[in-house]
Amino acid sequence: MQTTDNAKIKIETTINSPIEKVWNAWTDATLAINWFGSDPNGKGLRANLDVRKGGRFEVTFKDSDQTEHTCSGVYAEVLEPGKLSFTWMWKSEPGRESFVTVLLTPAGKSTRMLFEHANLAPGSKHDYLNGWTRTFSKLERLLGQGA
Repeated sequence: MQTTDNAKIKIETTINSPIEKVWNAWTDATLAINWFGSDPNGKGLRANLDVRKGGRFEVTFKDSDQTEHTCSGVYAEVLEPGKLSFTWMWKSEPGRESFVTVLLTPAGKSTRMLFEHANLAPGSKHDYLNGWTRTFSKLERLLGQGA
């Protein structure tokens, strides 16, 4: 299920992997670099994740057209293995801070993920719903490979 309005998007999905592996994909820089970014042929370049309340993160990735993107933020809540919330800012759109919440719950051998990206700035050049949907396809593919 996906919903969107002018200020936020919500995505509800089930990932065919245990909650611990999904949590690790969000919190381990060596894994995050392999799925962040919406271009299916893009490549992660750098990821620094200090996953604790008040800790910072920064991820840089390159699209197949060689365009680089860097996102960063500060963790507001870290409740392993069920909840992450953090601020979000693009290097290319300074001063436009938004907020992400990820809720994970076990669903048998899979994981139910409720994702919300709120406080989206009007006029942003990013298509957040499409971008995150494509990004989560990469996450599914990574976890399906046994990450």
